[in-house]
Amino acid sequence: VQLQASGGGLVQAGDSRRLSCIATARSFNIYTVAWFRQAPGKGREFLAASRYGTSATYYSDSVKGRFTISRDNAKNTVYLQMDSLQPEDTAVYYCAGVSFLHDDYYNTERYYNFWGQGTLVTVSA
Repeated sequence: VQLQASGGGLVQAGDSRRLSCIATARSFNIYTVAWFRQAPGKGREFLAASRYGTSATYYSDSVKGRFTISRDNAKNTVYLQMDSLQPEDTAVYYCAGVSFLHDDYYNTERYYNFWGQGTLVTVSA
């Protein structure tokens, strides 16, 4: 499985941006797909996940209410809609996937075994 993230760029504070993650997978609906980000000098942070099968969604407290994850299984694509962006949202954003992930681990980086290359989002003040 290969994942390709896109949609990053330079935006201003308060703007919105939508990221896309396209997967090459024969049975995309068996994969939980998540978004993580890594800000300069910091570790990788879980943001949101879309569960396999039910497409249930999970969010970190830091982005709940501002970011929305969604998926289109027909297009093998997961999206991350980001609203009210702030300079502290500046980071490289990664999508990651794993098949049949237990619900207890949706926010745990080490359980994801497929990663996209990352897309940079820069938010200017």
